[in-house]
Amino acid sequence: MKGITALFTLVPALAWAGPFDGTWVGRMEGSTVTGKPDTYLVANGEFTCGACYPELKIKADGRDQKVVGHSYYDAASAKVLDAQRVEMSTRAAGKLWAEHTYTVSADGKTMTEEFVSYQGLSPSKGKLMYSRAAPSPAGAHVLSGSWQVMAAGSSMSSDLLTVTYVESADGLKMTTPTGQSFDAKFDGKEYLTAGDPGKTMVSLKRVDARTIQETDTQYGRLQDSNKRRNMLSHKRLQGLRQRVTPNVTPTSGLTAATIATPGRLPRDLSLGSQLVRGPSVCQGA
Repeated sequence: MKGITALFTLVPALAWAGPFDGTWVGRMEGSTVTGKPDTYLVANGEFTCGACYPELKIKADGRDQKVVGHSYYDAASAKVLDAQRVEMSTRAAGKLWAEHTYTVSADGKTMTEEFVSYQGLSPSKGKLMYSRAAPSPAGAHVLSGSWQVMAAGSSMSSDLLTVTYVESADGLKMTTPTGQSFDAKFDGKEYLTAGDPGKTMVSLKRVDARTIQETDTQYGRLQDSNKRRNMLSHKRLQGLRQRVTPNVTPTSGLTAATIATPGRLPRDLSLGSQLVRGPSVCQGA
């Protein structure tokens, strides 16, 4: 699991009914990262992705292969492009879901993962930077080994870092530009995330006026359990949580959050945010 510290800005909203209301946009500059590294193995004509859940192991021949047990795709392909690069793509019901290109530096110490997600109405792009955490096994492609994600140099298109919340006395509504949404009550019951092929179930409990406990599960398996807090102080809201899809959710303080390309293991985030309402900074919640 990875941890990131970043900044977020709240853009204008039509109403101000609660401290979570508004549209939130993430900024990854100045982030820090902690957590277990991602693992890959490219050897003997096969591609193994330990960062995928469950682990993905397919032939590295560039052809689509059926896979089972993955929430967001049912086919995947992998291909070695050259001594430094490997590409991998996934499909769901014949539709392209995501494309990844992994490029290892000439000295083998860093790796860049460039991806395109097709989960929304239009393609969304992102880039993740890694530093090597464990060497490649003898005879394996240079991508093989363990990699620790780095915030420096990583980026995502704004639709992957944007979420809108509408809070009420008994619940919270969430929508994202990539088509995911939920309308959940603070009753601890599970509610389906609409537009999510992984059928993520969301459970909310209000801890206090500025803290919400959210638990996400898929097919009964715990995906994430996290508190969101929202505290306004000196014109700043600190903390933000990103859901199973790469879209962010406001909290406060530096609390754990989750970022994941669907079908990949989630990464923990700790995020800060800045609140802006219209042309001026909002003075109170």
